[in-house]
Amino acid sequence: MKAVIMILAAVTGVAASQTMAADAKLLAQKYNCLSCHAPDKKVVGPSYKDVAAKYKTDKTAEAKLIAKVKAGGNGVWGQVPMPPNPTVPDADLKTLVQWILATK
Repeated sequence: MKAVIMILAAVTGVAASQTMAADAKLLAQKYNCLSCHAPDKKVVGPSYKDVAAKYKTDKTAEAKLIAKVKAGGNGVWGQVPMPPNPTVPDADLKTLVQWILATK
């Protein structure tokens, strides 16, 4: 019985993770993030994989990246600035950043 519960919990976790990734990808398309970023390769900006690796051990990464996406910035990944995205709702930013940080 215990094994069945653990298997169900694992399957539920995988399904939830896949749903979050699908939702985040739709948000990335909606807000044109994929015009400059890709999950696994540099486009104009860094790949999400590179961002996740850079901030892997930073406990404050989520808050930093939410602020960075909202305000825009430059100089961290090169000279091409990232434009600010002040109209993206905070809940959507959180979903996007969590997805980015989970990219492997």
